[in-house]
Amino acid sequence: MIRHTKTLVAALSLGLLSAIAHAQATPAGLWKSVDDETKKEKSLIRITEAGGVFTGKLEKLLDPATKPDAVCDKCTDDRKDKPLVGMTIIKGVKHSESDKERWDGGEIMDPNNGKTYKVRLTPGDGGKTLAVRGYIGAPMLGRTQTWIRVE
Repeated sequence: MIRHTKTLVAALSLGLLSAIAHAQATPAGLWKSVDDETKKEKSLIRITEAGGVFTGKLEKLLDPATKPDAVCDKCTDDRKDKPLVGMTIIKGVKHSESDKERWDGGEIMDPNNGKTYKVRLTPGDGGKTLAVRGYIGAPMLGRTQTWIRVE
């Protein structure tokens, strides 16, 4: 009886760990963005999922050189002159049909220049990092930042 109980507990534990690992291998969560050129921490972005669509909002600015009440003065859409904190910068991202370890099909806005790019999100390192690739046209015509999972 004890042997069966131990086996059951071990199986349930492995199942739970597997579910947790799978859940963390998605873009959903709180991420720390790191500038790909300067390697400085820039901001915290919370990515959420609703109905299979992922959206990312800038939650906090980390760079001391950026004013906490900064606005997107270079944006050309409805985000023009709106506060960066709370701004949606990723939208319309879905799980890729061609690669189950990737999310794409949406867009990302760079608050530094106000431009919008297509986006590809690829979790790595067991869900601890997120490769965020913004591009125009084809994915090879872009750049990638690696974000770090905070929670």
